[in-house]
Amino acid sequence: MKNVAYFFISAISIVVILIYGKTLLIPFVFALLLWFLTRKIRYHLNTVDFIRDKIPTWFKNVFILGLMVLMLSFVSKLLVANINSLAKSYSTYEGNVEFVIQKLNDVLQINVVEMLKTNLGAMDFGSILKQIFNSLSDLVGNAFLIVIYAVFIFLEESSFPLKLKKALSKNEQYENVSDILEAIEHSINSYISLKTLVSIITGILSYVVLLFIGIDAPLFWAFLIFMLNFIPTIGSLIATLFPAIFCLLQFGEFTPSLMVLGFVGAIQVLVGNLIEPKIMGSSLNISPLVAIFALSFWGVLWGVTGMILSIPITVIITIVLSHFPATKSVAIMLSDKVRK
Repeated sequence: MKNVAYFFISAISIVVILIYGKTLLIPFVFALLLWFLTRKIRYHLNTVDFIRDKIPTWFKNVFILGLMVLMLSFVSKLLVANINSLAKSYSTYEGNVEFVIQKLNDVLQINVVEMLKTNLGAMDFGSILKQIFNSLSDLVGNAFLIVIYAVFIFLEESSFPLKLKKALSKNEQYENVSDILEAIEHSINSYISLKTLVSIITGILSYVVLLFIGIDAPLFWAFLIFMLNFIPTIGSLIATLFPAIFCLLQFGEFTPSLMVLGFVGAIQVLVGNLIEPKIMGSSLNISPLVAIFALSFWGVLWGVTGMILSIPITVIITIVLSHFPATKSVAIMLSDKVRK
């Protein structure tokens, strides 16, 4: 009975910490993922003899981090320019709302459209664009904190194995923890690098389609598709609906919106069902049901950011649980396939 009580007290305490400490925890989790990704890039750079033997590790870390910061800064400036372009044109979109609703009313002939007309008529699209801009500004602000966290993680990297060995008195404990960390790094590195590649492919193909259709700020929508692709299951659906709805408001016609739904949806299906499985394989070994639950759980705790981080966090939890006899059965239940 005591063990059950301790479990619930611990679980509630963890959830409370996750909710109230998310301002600090979210940048730290992103910093860890950035560290994993940097180590992966550094590993590939070290395959070149000259880089491995002549260039010190700290310089490689600084170079990779600096390159990432420059890329983020460049993308941020492009996004700001695209958002400003949308903000200048939002009055035109408001005018198209009445036209679109009237068309829907003529086609559907139902009273629900009148209710939608009242709600959409009062909607301030300028405010919505402002909220999107503020969200991206927060992301840029957190990016600085993420880099600071990552720098200190890199500073700790060289001395961490010695500290770990000193902290764990038994050699078996040290080997077990080392195995856990190695498995986590391998799984997370594979997930981040491959998922990023798949998302880039999806974003580039979607950008070409949106540019051809003529939607305003296609780079912004392509970047949104790229980011939402990291959200499992529902991310691709939301990434298709957003530009399609906006396209309907921009043109006041159904044809461009249906083209976005058809072409961008086809890209999502093609990449998600053909390319991604071949690239990703089954390396994560997470049950689909668990993935959906993790998506909902972390989404409630940390919003969209939690949805993006849900799979990496679940993978880490599963790996840790699998290395302890008392929790190995839980890890098996979380897995997609049981290895004999």
